[in-house]
Amino acid sequence: MATHDAHQEHLGHIVFITAAAAIGGFLFGYDSAVINGAVVGIQKYFAVGAVEIGLVVAIALLGSAIGAWVGGGLADRLGRTRTMQVAAIVFAISSIGQMLPFAIWDLALWRIIAGVAIGMASVLGPTYIAEVSPPAYRGRLGSFQQLAIVLGIAVSQLVNYAIARLAGGNVNNEVWGLQAWQWMLGACVVPALLYLLFALTIPESPRYLIMAGRPRQARRVLAEVEGSEVDLDARVAEIQHVLQTERRPTMRDLRGPRLGLRGIVWIGIALSAFQQLVGINVIFYYSSVLWQSVGITQSNSLLISFSSSVINIVGTFIAISLVDKIGRKPLLLIGSAGMAVSLGTAAWAFSTAEKIGNTVTLPSPQGMIALIAANTFVLFFALSWGVVVWVLLGEMFPNRIRAAALGVAASAQWIANWAVTVSFPALSEWNLPATYAGYACFATLSFLFVVKWVKETKGRKLEEMG
Repeated sequence: MATHDAHQEHLGHIVFITAAAAIGGFLFGYDSAVINGAVVGIQKYFAVGAVEIGLVVAIALLGSAIGAWVGGGLADRLGRTRTMQVAAIVFAISSIGQMLPFAIWDLALWRIIAGVAIGMASVLGPTYIAEVSPPAYRGRLGSFQQLAIVLGIAVSQLVNYAIARLAGGNVNNEVWGLQAWQWMLGACVVPALLYLLFALTIPESPRYLIMAGRPRQARRVLAEVEGSEVDLDARVAEIQHVLQTERRPTMRDLRGPRLGLRGIVWIGIALSAFQQLVGINVIFYYSSVLWQSVGITQSNSLLISFSSSVINIVGTFIAISLVDKIGRKPLLLIGSAGMAVSLGTAAWAFSTAEKIGNTVTLPSPQGMIALIAANTFVLFFALSWGVVVWVLLGEMFPNRIRAAALGVAASAQWIANWAVTVSFPALSEWNLPATYAGYACFATLSFLFVVKWVKETKGRKLEEMG
């Protein structure tokens, strides 16, 4: 019984520190969705058009690409937890800046800075979680990154709703001297400070400590996360052996014979790109606009948006329960197939939309089919690509290049996210069914890519990744 209690306490400690590291994902989800509620208020406050608003929404993603690119290098120089602290402070400052902009370009600048912090956190979470997690639990613990993202999306929608209610339903109304949309953006400071608090309390990664020449501290952390029954001397020696012959990773270490990069790095980049090119963030950035464009009222469209985020959370919990049981590759294949079918169905349903004057409606039963297909797409994404890509990026690269390779792959993810976010308004105005058919094609291609190129990593030690 004592052994069981000790095991539970040990596992509880691992869950705590990995959940704390994943708060960086919560920042991403929160910031991604919070702008959805503030967009109309910003547009009216600064009297700008759709192009300027589209840039303000998407520009944070370019900042995130920069943050992801530099985050891996900073994590190797400063340490995983110290770099988390830097990201948290930068995000907190940017939240105040977004809350109090004096011009649209000033708001855009603060959103870029917020994006840099989120991009850093997007690299740090998977890296840290993979490095402190025992192999048997690493998939489930790595799933915390995506769980934190979807929880951040849902919480920001609830906070936006509460602030809008306080303002009498109009985000341009004032609450305590500021317009409601300003409070929505300023509320981001709360999760940023929580991230900072937790980053100050969790232990440093044992692999970083050994890399930095601090094996005694590494032993102590390994005992905390892998258990005292593990041969700590052997584990330290194993990690040292992997690290001894290697330099601190740089972009030069990622070079290979094919198109300038190693094959495993290209696989990471492709996984990241496919995760975004299926169009998932269209649902969360533009969902209310999307549903209004096919005849659903504003209040109902906001309700649908929240229901999608709940389905996203449910799918994430399904993935967490399955990722270490059936493996990473089978989940990706299930998700790709489900997304392709549901996106194709949505494209067909949207093709039946009827326009009478300025009013667009979907006939029955296509309206209900479109809604079910969109939410089925969210479910299949959440139980597969949403979780598994972050897990794989944290564990698929060899130790000597992990942080740098993850930075490149995460940058690709942010750039693909930006491309989809910027292009959707124009593409949907041109041809909404064709846009969704395009996302369905990317889902089909992702299935073929996984079959050909992705290797299973379930249950393998990080030191075995070659």
